[in-house]
Amino acid sequence: MNLADMLSFADIGQLSRIADHYRCECSGHSKHELIQSILQTVGRRDFIDRHVSAMSMEDLRFLNSLLFDGRRQFSLEELVACAQASRFTQDAKDRESPREMIARFRQRGWLFNGTTHQTRYLFEVPEDLKRRFREALEARFKSEVASAPAEPPVYREEPDMLAADLLVFLRYVSHHDVPLNNEGVMYRRNQLQILESLHVSEALAGKGWRFGYGRRFKDYPNRFALLYDYAYHCRFIQENGSQLELTETGNSYLAEGKKEPAIQLVRFWLRLYKGPIPNLLSLVYWIERCSKQWVTVSSLYSRIESLIKPFYYDAPASIFEERILIMMLHLGMVRIGENEQRERYVQATPFGHEAVAQLQEK
Repeated sequence: MNLADMLSFADIGQLSRIADHYRCECSGHSKHELIQSILQTVGRRDFIDRHVSAMSMEDLRFLNSLLFDGRRQFSLEELVACAQASRFTQDAKDRESPREMIARFRQRGWLFNGTTHQTRYLFEVPEDLKRRFREALEARFKSEVASAPAEPPVYREEPDMLAADLLVFLRYVSHHDVPLNNEGVMYRRNQLQILESLHVSEALAGKGWRFGYGRRFKDYPNRFALLYDYAYHCRFIQENGSQLELTETGNSYLAEGKKEPAIQLVRFWLRLYKGPIPNLLSLVYWIERCSKQWVTVSSLYSRIESLIKPFYYDAPASIFEERILIMMLHLGMVRIGENEQRERYVQATPFGHEAVAQLQEK
């Protein structure tokens, strides 16, 4: 529902609180006057821009999570969790509680209770306000990102390569004996043979800290770990004791020779990485929105760095570079270029635009 609909269902007490917050000049005893005055105030062209500009970073993160969460309605506990997740540091002792933050959003008319008996204890953001907030944030973000003076002389792009390499991997498992060690991991010899046969080469995964980005992320390099986990998720492969084998499903899929739809790989990546990066969908959206033309990677990172929460030893810079931008390159969503001065640029591909549009569909 839009704001006007939600205001019509709100009680006069909430309407009065919203009107008082915006200092609307109207009768507090007339529900019609309250609604009209609030709509007139909120409907002003500069209303959203002024509020976005004045937002604290915690409010911006909280709003960002509400705009891109797949749920249209939230329980109070879910809202509290979203508000809590918007806090990246604990250095402010006198900061407001998550419930106080939620109360402020309600007082501004940005959150409303449901309108039916079943949804009366749930909350949602008016659809038209969501759209206006996105538009205002997009304009702000774009204004802070530096465009490339010209198309970079060289750039890297990987269209459809991940789907093609899924077939390469399945063929290897079909035609070779692939033993597994006690931890269910392929031996280095087999890993090297597979990695050398793929369209995009990677070094073997190193020792040390590696967890959180998939079932086999700790064992294999980033791109191949995604491929392996996808094949396992789709039941194309099975770890049969000390042996890696194709399943019947895998054999049938390989016999058909069809390429997996690229959007399916994108959806799987988002599902796999959203644990350590809960707002990954919104970050992908802002990268795509801000890179319709070639833009500098450094300015893009500077703009969205504040939205990236560290994950253990993974700092925002490495999350942006390795977990998001390079993986979007592997998925065919962006191309990355470089000029003679080694400055790096990024541009969303036609598939990147198409994928983000599909991800936004309800």
